[in-house]
Amino acid sequence: MDLAEIRQEIDKISKRLDDFRGSLDLEENRARIAELEQEMTAPEFWDDQDNAQKVIGEVNGLKDLVQSFEKNEAALDNLQLTYELVKEEDDAELREELEDEVHQLTETLNEFELQMLLSEPYDKNNAILELHPGAGGTESQDWASMLLRMYTRWAEGKGFKVETLDYLPGDEAGVKSVTLLIKGHNAYGYLKAEKGVHRLVRISPFDSSGRRHTSFVSCEVMPEFDHDVDIEINNEDLKIDTYRSSGAGGQHVNTTDSAVRITHLPTNTVVTCQSERSQIKNREQAMKMLKAKLYQLELERQQQELDEIRGEQKEIGWGSQIRSYVFHPYSMVKDHRTNVEVGNTQGVMDGDLGPFIDAYLRSQM
Repeated sequence: MDLAEIRQEIDKISKRLDDFRGSLDLEENRARIAELEQEMTAPEFWDDQDNAQKVIGEVNGLKDLVQSFEKNEAALDNLQLTYELVKEEDDAELREELEDEVHQLTETLNEFELQMLLSEPYDKNNAILELHPGAGGTESQDWASMLLRMYTRWAEGKGFKVETLDYLPGDEAGVKSVTLLIKGHNAYGYLKAEKGVHRLVRISPFDSSGRRHTSFVSCEVMPEFDHDVDIEINNEDLKIDTYRSSGAGGQHVNTTDSAVRITHLPTNTVVTCQSERSQIKNREQAMKMLKAKLYQLELERQQQELDEIRGEQKEIGWGSQIRSYVFHPYSMVKDHRTNVEVGNTQGVMDGDLGPFIDAYLRSQM
């Protein structure tokens, strides 16, 4: 880029920061941070662990937003200074450094913009993520375990905490079903982009003939709700069963009937939780999961009504996958909603979901 083009890019960055400043009430956010930090100093703060974690998550999220904006402002000031130096000395090495800084700050602002866009109800909440293999036995169950690893890696890369709420191992390999609680600010806001059917094409390691197989796994994502969320559930509509846990390893298996299964009879919605040794705690977590599922059902009902009004017909089933992961005869991961393609399949399976989540969320704004 010549100096005039660099100047234009710096002006664009400055304009974007001004726009962010207009929509981000820094003083209000700082006041909220101070209010929550004061709440954290109370002697009884840790008496309610769930609420304490919620408060800490909100504080960290607000601090991250404010500090990120301030860092971006400082980076822009630095760009302005470097630009003036280049204009005076026209040093080739310094100009190259300036170009790199402009590109880097533009990318940082893109990520910051996405963070600001996560303003829908419950975007800031923890996420409940479920994986269910389709037909295909061991092959699809193995695909589910690969996705489990992918989402765990993604969450850890974001600094989120992952808890396994329910785990049913496959007969030979993989998993028959798994439910994760992913804890972190905006976890649901990001992961709602992953809801749908994920398709894998590869040479199956379980096929002695070396044939190519196609497998499907359904990914369900819901926000975790606090106890005070307004979702009415009548006790007479619930069927509650207890059973012995069957974890992923010996250390997770309980010898008492502490696992809980709750069936919501009117909707035939079933949730299970076996992450805790206490039946009471598993029941509490299962009720949170049930609220999340009922909320998701209501959203889908409203969307279906809107689609009917608009005359839209959407295919439901394994053919309506949101993303394909092709390992053979070539390497590619493609999101069918946004047409984003990535050739580095190993990077994606190691948790690099940023391009897909970013593109999907922006397409919804």
